[in-house]
Amino acid sequence: MAFIVLIVLSGVFSMVAIQEVMVLQLTSRLDEAARQEIDELNRLVEQGLDPRTGKPFESSEAVFDVFFKRNVPSREEALLAFVDGRPYRQAMQRFALPSLPQPAMGQFATSTPDTSVHRLRTIETELGVAYYASWPVRVGSSFGTFVIVFLPVAERQEIGRLQSYGVLVVIGVVLLASGAAWWVTGRLLGPVRSLTQTAQAISRSDLTGRIPVRSDDEAAEMARTFNAMLDRLEGVFQREREFLLDASHELRVPLTIALGNLSLLRHGIVDDREEEDRMVALVMDELDRMSRLVNDLQTLADVKNPHFLQLEEIDLETFTHELADKMVTLAPRAWHVDAAAKGCVKADRHRLTEAVINLAQNAVQNTEPGDTVAVGTGLVGDEYRIWVRDAGPGVAVQDLPYIFERFRRGAAAHLRYRGSGVGLSIVRAIAEAHGGRADVSSRPHEGATFALFIPAYGEGRS
Repeated sequence: MAFIVLIVLSGVFSMVAIQEVMVLQLTSRLDEAARQEIDELNRLVEQGLDPRTGKPFESSEAVFDVFFKRNVPSREEALLAFVDGRPYRQAMQRFALPSLPQPAMGQFATSTPDTSVHRLRTIETELGVAYYASWPVRVGSSFGTFVIVFLPVAERQEIGRLQSYGVLVVIGVVLLASGAAWWVTGRLLGPVRSLTQTAQAISRSDLTGRIPVRSDDEAAEMARTFNAMLDRLEGVFQREREFLLDASHELRVPLTIALGNLSLLRHGIVDDREEEDRMVALVMDELDRMSRLVNDLQTLADVKNPHFLQLEEIDLETFTHELADKMVTLAPRAWHVDAAAKGCVKADRHRLTEAVINLAQNAVQNTEPGDTVAVGTGLVGDEYRIWVRDAGPGVAVQDLPYIFERFRRGAAAHLRYRGSGVGLSIVRAIAEAHGGRADVSSRPHEGATFALFIPAYGEGRS
């Protein structure tokens, strides 16, 4: 009995010691990561020159703008900047929480950083204790505070799992000493066999296999962890397939517009110099839009990204006629401009062009040569409405509630044209990113009108 008690005590002390060592290693690594970020910020301040202008920094805001552009936070890391006690910028793309608790944000904004040495402090979050370090940045009369926050959820889970495995090992040793090793071995190897069989059955085309979980012990926790990993892998492959569909759909339209204009120039159909210059500018604009699509497709897959839009002031009357010029090259239709609103809207020109051209392409696919397709803009209440109207077969009543969903197509759409079914979902995503919405009005055999509603005073994310 004393021997078994000694084994148990040794195992307990070993687990405690391992936990302490791992916690110390974790805090040491976080301290080094914080030191590295602060050193990079200090080098930028000491250099004193804004690389965008070549002149000395004029404010702490300018320092933070350059720093946040250059630095991407690591996994489970958040970077925040405060200027004169107010939140200015943050980078939390890979942080475990979508936002930090308000008490913590207030603590960051009002605390006075130590200018001699950075020191890790702690705050409480819904996912456990988070570590943070702050550092002051003063440029002229502007005072800012840089804060780096770590929430090592995965590493704490790893420490917890190691402790769980340690408990299993100690129990196994005690049971072995007690003569029950066979029972422990069977209990431990059962989940491992299931894990091995499931792993062998998994392929790229079939990620649906899961380990059955029938209890709440450590083995079940291991199975749940493995199943969660499979869920993440299945999600990754699904997003990969969706990405390929989005890419082919989004690049096809600007290619059509550019090739159509180049074909006209190549065959000498346009002999007016001013018209040629306009068409060349149009082609260059489309090529530029294609380049941006290639660079931003991953961002397009996640419309909640704060940098999804690049807002600017757009003259709607000019923009309406630009859209009409681009739509004409899609197909031989009776193209019209219903109305061109006067005024400006704060929006992303390229994203709105993507959305409207998507609607125009959709109208082309649902009409015949010579049918009417029109574009227009107008002010409705406190929203600007941008619409594309066609004289096609319209949208079936049962399809109207789902027409903007991804990969959802009309009941008879496959009979008229091939498509991936993502165009209208992208239209809705662009409208919602601007703080607006997408809408459709249609009656069977009487055409359809698809519209984007954008707030007149701009509520999109920039």
